[in-house]
Amino acid sequence: MIIRKISQKREELCQNCGFCHEFLSCLDNHEECTGCGACVEACPSNARYLKSVDDCEKIIDIIIDEKQYGFNEQITILKALEKAGYTISHFHGEGQVHAPCRTGGCWSCAVLVDGELKTSCITPIRDGMRIDTRIEAIEEHPPLRMVAAFEPHTVGGVGTPHWLRKKSLFATIPRYTEVVAFTQGCILRCPSCQNWPYTYASRGTPLTPEQTAIILDSKRRSYNVDRITISGGECTLNNRWLIELFENLHKLSPPEVHLHIDTSTAMLTPDYIDKLVAAGMTDIGMDIKAARLETFAKISGLSSSHLTRRLLQQTWRSVEYLLEHYRDRIFIGIGIVYNNSLITIEEVKEIASRLLAIDSSVQVCLLDYRPEFRSLDIKRPSPGQMLDVWKLLKGMGLKCVTCQTSAGFFGQ
Repeated sequence: MIIRKISQKREELCQNCGFCHEFLSCLDNHEECTGCGACVEACPSNARYLKSVDDCEKIIDIIIDEKQYGFNEQITILKALEKAGYTISHFHGEGQVHAPCRTGGCWSCAVLVDGELKTSCITPIRDGMRIDTRIEAIEEHPPLRMVAAFEPHTVGGVGTPHWLRKKSLFATIPRYTEVVAFTQGCILRCPSCQNWPYTYASRGTPLTPEQTAIILDSKRRSYNVDRITISGGECTLNNRWLIELFENLHKLSPPEVHLHIDTSTAMLTPDYIDKLVAAGMTDIGMDIKAARLETFAKISGLSSSHLTRRLLQQTWRSVEYLLEHYRDRIFIGIGIVYNNSLITIEEVKEIASRLLAIDSSVQVCLLDYRPEFRSLDIKRPSPGQMLDVWKLLKGMGLKCVTCQTSAGFFGQ
C-alpha cells in the first residue's frame, strides 16, 4: 500500500460557483486525480483540499529522454520528473523544467509527450508514455499558452497614458482605448486576486503566439484602436511565448500601434526586458504590491519565504532598470496597491520615496483593491480615502498621479 493525495471538497464551504469544473481541465475524471493541487489553489471559498489516502501500489513504466522509469500511477509528469532527479524551477533558465504557475495556464512547463506539447504540471503519466524534456526538441514546436477574454477597454490599465484615459472618460459616446487579452496562470497566490478567473483557469485550447496575434490584430481593427494590451494572470511567465507574440504583433500592426503589457513585474529581469523591447513592446504597466517583505508575503499569498523575497527583489530591480534605461524609449506606468487592510500609509510613502529617488515624473496610478477572490472580508477604500492618499503622493513630489476609485478615475 502507498499513501497518495487526492482532491476533496468541504461541502460546508463550497459555494457551488462551479469554477473548478467549468474552468479546470484536471477534474474531468475525479478517479484519476493526481493530487497536483491546482483546484486547491483555484477554489475561491477554500472548499478544496488534498486528502491523504491509502492506495494499492501499481507501477507503470514511462520513458523520459530515452531512459525508462517506473513510477506509481496517478502522479503528474512534473512530479515524475522531480522523482527522476530533474531540477524544477519557478524561474526561466534555472532548472531543467521551468514551472512558475503549476496550475496549467501558462504552459511554461510544457514538455513533449509522445511528440506533442503538454503541460507537465497537471498532466498525469500514462503507461508507456514517452516524454522529451530537451529544449532543442521542444523549441521545434510553437510555444503555447492559455489566453482568454479578447475584448476592448475604455479606460485601460496601469501602463495606459493618463491623457488617453481622460479622452475615454469624458467622451460623449463610448470610446475604446485598446483591445486586451488575458493570459492564464500566475506565480503569485494573492488572496485578493482581482482577475482570479483568468489566473487559475486551465480548460480550453492553448494558442500559439501567431494565433493570438491574429486575433488581437483583428480585434484592434474592428474597434479602430491603436493599442494592444496583454494582461493576466501574469503575462510574463512564458518568456518565449510573450516575446514571439510581440514579434508577430509587430509584423502585423502599423508602426503607430502601441504594444503594452500590464504585469506584477515580479518575473521580469533586465535581460528579459531588453528582449521584450527589442520584440516590439512600447508600453508597460507595473504593479508594485509592497516595499516590505512581510507586506509582499501577505498580499502575494506565497508560503515560501525564499520565493517571496526573490520576487520582491526582482520587482524593484526591474522597476529601477526600466526607469533608468528605458524612460525615454517606452511609456512606463507604475501601479501602487492600496487598501488599508493590506498595506499601511507609511509603506505607501516608502514606495513613493523609492520612486522619487529614481524618477519623479513617472506616471503613478493608485489602485483601490476591492474585496475579491478569497479576501471578501476586506472593504474597498472609499473615493475620499483614495483622494487623501492621492494628495499625499502629490505632496511628496510625484508629478503625475492618477487614482482608481469606485467612483471612477481622477487625477492627472
